[in-house]
Amino acid sequence: MATEFADGIKDYIDRSLQHLWIHTIQQDELSQDDALLVIKSGEGIYLTDSKDRQYIDLMSGLWVVAVGHGRRKLADVASEQMSKMSFANPFSYATEPAIDLATRLAEITPEGIERAFFVNSGSEAVEAALRMAKQWHHNRGDSKKYKVLSRVGSYHGTTYAAMSVNHSSYMNKAPFEPMMPGAIKTPSILDASFIEQVIKDEKPETIAAFIAEPISTANGSHVPDSSYWQRLRELCDEHNIVLIADEVINGFGRTGKWFAMEHFGVSPDIMTVAKQLSSGYAPIAAALASEKISDGFRGDASKALVGGSTWGAHPVSCAVALANLDIIADEGLVENSERTGAYIASQLEELQKRHSKIVSDTRGIGLMQIVDLKRNVEAGEEFRIDDEVGKVVSQAMRDNGLLSRGGASIQIAPPLVINREEADEIVDSLDQVLDTVESTYGIG
Repeated sequence: MATEFADGIKDYIDRSLQHLWIHTIQQDELSQDDALLVIKSGEGIYLTDSKDRQYIDLMSGLWVVAVGHGRRKLADVASEQMSKMSFANPFSYATEPAIDLATRLAEITPEGIERAFFVNSGSEAVEAALRMAKQWHHNRGDSKKYKVLSRVGSYHGTTYAAMSVNHSSYMNKAPFEPMMPGAIKTPSILDASFIEQVIKDEKPETIAAFIAEPISTANGSHVPDSSYWQRLRELCDEHNIVLIADEVINGFGRTGKWFAMEHFGVSPDIMTVAKQLSSGYAPIAAALASEKISDGFRGDASKALVGGSTWGAHPVSCAVALANLDIIADEGLVENSERTGAYIASQLEELQKRHSKIVSDTRGIGLMQIVDLKRNVEAGEEFRIDDEVGKVVSQAMRDNGLLSRGGASIQIAPPLVINREEADEIVDSLDQVLDTVESTYGIG
């Protein structure tokens, strides 16, 4: 039986290497011994691979699985909706689950957000938001407004327009250039005066929108002062620029609030949401618009929003997402994110003291924490390319039962269902990871 089991694992790995294109990873790397994990099951904050090794899902997949793995209730909701009615043409009809979900989102989002345009992924939500902003101006007769400002270091997705406003180091855009005209970079410094200067330099009468993550994981999870976002709101109002908050990662409790914009007391014109909207149990995302924006599409047929998606407002996905939001609310997971996130943050500070030669900083908010590493903290020395710190840290994490994005920065974003005991398990494992990294580079 053991041989058959081993052969079965090998068969899956061999067929994966031959037929499955894993996103973003160099295919040759996956063929190395034990490089490719085949995940077969999950429960709570844990995942189990095909070799029955258990790991803590330290990044909730990709900041996705708020309510934890293995929720039978969500599977039952999907099954019930499929049995009742699996699909209806979203270009012609509404469905009860879509209406219910849109209503719930209007109830829990920041003041002024009233209408949901459903799509399938965060990238699509950003595409839809950018189209909304540009066409909103066009419908009002401001056809010169076409530029979109976004910040250096921010991540907004991989479809064409989303990639164009994506200035994260994760994304190599060179093969796809030239990108969308009018995609303008602004500094990542959390001082709104820098953005104000770019607006002046680019001429505000040509700027359609400004898009940014409230708190950018791609740019280190630095939490801006509330005055930053308040000033951005003022600048957008002053120059008739659509303010888009990309809450794809931040939203639905990840930061200890339902939405990160609540930390700053600011309502955007459009919000993009995805990921924790369904906790990954079904593909769904949305561009959420204020009444000010949606009113700009009223009138004759020429003013209707251009474009849509066959799978947008999919009734099964909408039903699952609604049940997911019920779980988040009923189990107090937003509050748990704030409470347990603060506890983890305090434990990471202690971890930094124990590994002060390699840990340069710990920071974050809610269950969106980061540990930053340097080769020599005292000297301010960064890791070199030939250190291959990404491989070293990622392997050390796997060896200690953690799955996350590892390198000079370690992302700590477990599912919102995490408890205090599991938080301690994470910190203990990270302690061992850092011991390994220090030993690898002769840091003592």
